[in-house]
Amino acid sequence: DRGVQYTSEDTHKVCSTLGISQSVGRTGVCFDNSMAENVFSKLKTEFYYRRSWATRAQARSGVACWIEKVYNRRRLHSAVGMIPPVEYEESLRHQAEGQSQGIQEAA
Repeated sequence: DRGVQYTSEDTHKVCSTLGISQSVGRTGVCFDNSMAENVFSKLKTEFYYRRSWATRAQARSGVACWIEKVYNRRRLHSAVGMIPPVEYEESLRHQAEGQSQGIQEAA
């Protein structure tokens, strides 16, 4: 995605501080966005197509619930060492807090 929320200077600073490399794919080239394409593929095959939805609101709520409760909290992801994303983010948060604390102590 080439949205301003991902390309802003603030986002760049946060990513840089956390040691995260940013990249922006080319418009319309699915291979540049393969990880996101994989997420949507899993969502469709493991959840969305297995149910019937009476309304868009039900579908939207169901998808949000699946992402939060299954994909982020239980499903193991090879890109982050075969742990759920929530656990990976928690480890990054602890690491960043430790770095922040070290900077404050040095000041």
